[in-house]
Amino acid sequence: MSSNLEIICVVDDDITNLAVAKSNLAGIYDVITVQSGERLFFLLEKITPSIILLDIEMPDMNGYEVMARLQSQEKTRGYPVIFLTAKIDPESEIKGLNLGAVDYITKPFSRELLIKRVQMHILLEKQRKQLLQYTHTLEDEVDRKTRKVCELQNAILKTVAELVECRDSSTGGHIERIQYNLKVLVDALLEGGVYADELLSWDISLLIMSSQLHDVGKISIQDKILKSTTRLTDEEFEEMKNHALYGAEIIKKIESSTTESEFLSYASTLALSHHEKWDGSGYPYGLKGADIPLAGRIMAVVDVYDALTNVRPYKEAYSHEKAVNIIRSGRGTHFDPLITDVFLAQEHRFNAKTMNHNVLDDHQQELQKHLTGRRISDL
Repeated sequence: MSSNLEIICVVDDDITNLAVAKSNLAGIYDVITVQSGERLFFLLEKITPSIILLDIEMPDMNGYEVMARLQSQEKTRGYPVIFLTAKIDPESEIKGLNLGAVDYITKPFSRELLIKRVQMHILLEKQRKQLLQYTHTLEDEVDRKTRKVCELQNAILKTVAELVECRDSSTGGHIERIQYNLKVLVDALLEGGVYADELLSWDISLLIMSSQLHDVGKISIQDKILKSTTRLTDEEFEEMKNHALYGAEIIKKIESSTTESEFLSYASTLALSHHEKWDGSGYPYGLKGADIPLAGRIMAVVDVYDALTNVRPYKEAYSHEKAVNIIRSGRGTHFDPLITDVFLAQEHRFNAKTMNHNVLDDHQQELQKHLTGRRISDL
């Protein structure tokens, strides 16, 4: 078998037809002949042909059955097949083409026609493979550039979030813990089927990433209020409450200069609504019950848990158990009852002292896969 020639398989139960096909193609291609479909599949375990010339009228397994079997197997599905037939009717031709054949040649065939058809389809197959390789290469390049853009975006987000944290010295590590606990709570809600219909419509990876901006409005709060080591006066607290509105305004300004709307929509919702309370006593709008966006109701539990379990100027860090009890007491007043029930049922997963960083690692991997699959024009 000549290694530098394209391999052609000819399948026909008629020895004469096989001999004619081989003599016509010999010297141009490496021609292998077999007398049945079964022998073809045995042969295909050992070689990879450039094209298969397949007779239709054969005993035991006809050409249509051979074609169907070729198409059913991943390894053989891509082999170009030209049907050889004495039939000259449109129905047979259409049937073969529908099964996946690339062409039809009627017998008896001329040498010139056979060679030209084989040459054309081998060339087309080479071009198809080259185009596929080019497409994969292009996709890899797009993915690489998209990853860089996404890494830059995430770095900017993290820098902005850390800038807020640096100004508010009482909340060190707050962003990382928020992302961790938000992921845990959303997963728990999905596992329990609570608000699952709405949650399944979300892009959870973007939601988690956008949570870095939930307190971005604090960047507009005066240092004397933000860095205060004593309990705020009523007037100071009213100003501090404005950070939710300031955050939404900052995100709105970003929206005006970008085409990315989904990520910023999550960010705006979280910034604006995570201090609203189930009974309507929250801020900035005093929304009540289900009028509070679901993302805000989820973030309320996560944000309060983090505030309770970490040091603030006006309090020491509470234990996990005390924080859980406080959240339990806020069920139906501060917090959505259904979300609270899920939190309480899964409270062991939220223990700030034993954070499982694998959860965040898994999230980062999911986020990277998600962002890599997005088009640059979507970012």
